Amino acid sequence: MSGSRSMASVAWHCLAVVVAAAALMIGVVVPAEARKEGKQSIGYYELRRGEFSVVVTNWGATILSVNLPDKNGKIDDVVLGYKKIGSYVNDTTYFGALVGRVANRIAGGRFTVKGQPYHTYKNDGNNTLHGGHRGFNQVFWSVRERVTGQFPYITFYYRSYDGEQGFPGALDVLVTYKIDGDDSYSVTMYARPVDKPTPVNLAQHTYWNLRGHGNGTILDHAVQIFASAVTPVNADLIPTGAVTPVAGTPFDFRTPAAPGRHIADVPGGYDINYVLDGEADGQGVRKVAVVSEATSGRVLELWSDQPGVQFYTGNFLKGDEGKGGARYVKHGGLCLETQDFPDALHNPKFPTEIYRKGQVYKHYMLYKFSLAK
Repeated sequence: MSGSRSMASVAWHCLAVVVAAAALMIGVVVPAEARKEGKQSIGYYELRRGEFSVVVTNWGATILSVNLPDKNGKIDDVVLGYKKIGSYVNDTTYFGALVGRVANRIAGGRFTVKGQPYHTYKNDGNNTLHGGHRGFNQVFWSVRERVTGQFPYITFYYRSYDGEQGFPGALDVLVTYKIDGDDSYSVTMYARPVDKPTPVNLAQHTYWNLRGHGNGTILDHAVQIFASAVTPVNADLIPTGAVTPVAGTPFDFRTPAAPGRHIADVPGGYDINYVLDGEADGQGVRKVAVVSEATSGRVLELWSDQPGVQFYTGNFLKGDEGKGGARYVKHGGLCLETQDFPDALHNPKFPTEIYRKGQVYKHYMLYKFSLAK
């Protein structure tokens, strides 16, 4: 763990040098429907390579759309989202959002660091979910760098202040969305405590439907997750602290299977952390999951350097109105949120998510798209 943080510190320094070298702050593109608050504006930013494109916004560092062709050449947007940017303000569905300071749940909305108790905003019953009522998905991020060309990318920056939603210490956060090649893009997140020790666990909360957003459910998608265990939860979706094998249970996706096959045996639907155990490269990056959809022929591969992934099947969707007037029915999208283990603050056997001044949190994700052969 300490070695990876050291490498992350070098990566942070290199990225900070690039950002500092920029002569001018890149202006925010303001579409006709954009919201403005003070001097800050919400805008769209498109990253494109051929027919493949990713559109993001600086509100919540959110992914708004991912567009790519199917086996017949028809281009579809395969992520769920709202028609107007204003709908993302105060959204609790987390469409495409960058969530934090701590993704997933903190039991009781409280934790202790070095003997000091902290209380975070409870926005999920008695628990804190995805950073609280006003997490990182509910703030303006500044555009620190934007590069066009063959491999376009954009970097957003946010300074989380000491005490924000109850979390200790100020925190500098960077996220870069980059087109890495034909039909692939990456998400790279860095966070560095400014003063006090603080928990950090960021996640990207995109909902996928490979047939195209608004086209039915994902219950017939084929899903493979490279994990042989999960962290089981209680009725409030808080991990019990155990790590249990998936073999012989409805949670076994070690070989491709449709979520609809056993979802009736999972109360509420899938919403659980998988303990990744696939072979990793020298940077700790491993294959996390593969999702495919027969009608479109689209295939999605996800790679990451995180120890876990939250598999969520859109259980709380209930006809939400989305882009183009689409209605997102229950199970209309799935999420694969790479992360540290949920509620690690209360489970010392889980990988730590406490970072101190001088340490750097790093989180890398790579999405590769292809067509089934």
